[in-house]
Amino acid sequence: MRSFAQSFLILSCLVLAACSASEKRPEELTEKEYYEQAREAMEDNNFLIASERLQQLESRYPFGQYAEQAQLELIYTQHMMADMESSLASAERFIRLHPLHKQVDYAYYMRGLSVYELGFSFVERYTPSEQARRDPTPFRDAFNHFDELIRRYPDSQYNEDAQKRMIFLRDRLAQYEIGVGQFYMKRHAYLAAALRGERVMLSYQGTSAVGDALALQVEAYELLGQEFESKQALALLKLNYPQHEQLDEEGRFIESGLTKEDRRTLIGVMSFGLIE
Repeated sequence: MRSFAQSFLILSCLVLAACSASEKRPEELTEKEYYEQAREAMEDNNFLIASERLQQLESRYPFGQYAEQAQLELIYTQHMMADMESSLASAERFIRLHPLHKQVDYAYYMRGLSVYELGFSFVERYTPSEQARRDPTPFRDAFNHFDELIRRYPDSQYNEDAQKRMIFLRDRLAQYEIGVGQFYMKRHAYLAAALRGERVMLSYQGTSAVGDALALQVEAYELLGQEFESKQALALLKLNYPQHEQLDEEGRFIESGLTKEDRRTLIGVMSFGLIE
């Protein structure tokens, strides 16, 4: 009985050893096998494994026939894992290493898209009222990246989506300027508020913020005692935005009430207005 048990144990070990020997370790895979495993993982939406295989492929076969494609697909897998920092870094690296690659426009597009996504924090997604007070730098950078894509590659298949995102980004940046202008109104910095309205008028024509920019100018110039400028802004507001919330049914201007809000608390003063 003992002899049978020993024989069975030995046989089992031999079978397991044979099975393990038949499976190639990652370091023993060919370049093509790495790539095929990565593609299979992507098809199964297993982007973590796909990313690992693509990085292994590039590490072991940096000058192989799949190396450049692996770099492109790594950008995608990192983006799908919501690792925007890594996706951005991979896109910028590809642009730097392969500026003449036939698919480099994809890297330009993914660079802009990664920065675009980085611009949305959890707070900004769920509290839209705070959007105007958040740092607009990522949105401005994303806009510039998309703009570079369109200028460099006017026939790129990614331009249509890039252009749609640019429209949103312009609107978002204009809303930021309005938010800053309203902040100045609360601090009774009327000239600074009026200038923010003017900036929107000059740089962000066609956005949803233009009406608010005119309303900001009407009130700010009135408080500065510049009647002509105030009436001019009001005339434009009535002509172009007759349904604006700061116009009543008779077309009379309704003050925003921002100047009456006392927000200069001790905490607000100590934090230079960053915390209210």
